[in-house]
Amino acid sequence: MIKFENVTMAYRKDGNPALNDVSFEIADGEFVFLVGQSGAGKSTILRLLIREESAQAGTVLIDDINIGMLPEKEVPKLRRNIGMVFQDFRLLPEKTVAENVAFALQVLNKSPDEIKQTVPAVLDLVGLLDKANRRPEQLSGGEQQRVAIARALVNRPAILMADEPTGNLDPDTSVEIMRLLDQINKAGTTVIMATHDAGIVDQMRKRVIEITGGAIIRDQAQGVYGYS
Repeated sequence: MIKFENVTMAYRKDGNPALNDVSFEIADGEFVFLVGQSGAGKSTILRLLIREESAQAGTVLIDDINIGMLPEKEVPKLRRNIGMVFQDFRLLPEKTVAENVAFALQVLNKSPDEIKQTVPAVLDLVGLLDKANRRPEQLSGGEQQRVAIARALVNRPAILMADEPTGNLDPDTSVEIMRLLDQINKAGTTVIMATHDAGIVDQMRKRVIEITGGAIIRDQAQGVYGYS
């Protein structure tokens, strides 16, 4: 369970809050779109959840733990339970597909045997097992995003967050990525996705939280990008 209770973030230079008294809950296993214009506050929510930021007012809880009060030494443990996917993939160009995914386990000091077993299984899940030895430059944009998703999933996080994951992809490839995220969600992972892609949101018909000026103006089950 994720819970925001009256959360305010007021670090903008213009004096306007990035988030203003925001409250919502996301149950385990939900798929939620965060929508709104650039600067609305979507990415701030994601940064709060991985403790890149701490709320100036209010409380952010994951499984009843106030993550804003976590000691710094506990933050890496929090982040191990959250996978993150970005618009620009953030792959290591000098490493192969398998090495990019394995790296996420190596930094956690996983054993070579565990890495050897886990990486192929995750690459198979995202449909890239046959391209394990290729480098990012040899892949399409959609394939690179699949590698990024595999890397985010390799530690079996309970929560997967995606910040504009289809922003650099063509429409057909975007649909493929969303099918993969839907599959991951149906296997039990909570998925939170910030997006401007109205077509994807309208097609998926998942819960939609719309943010404008740091405030939630709509929270709609099986929602669309704009008001229906």
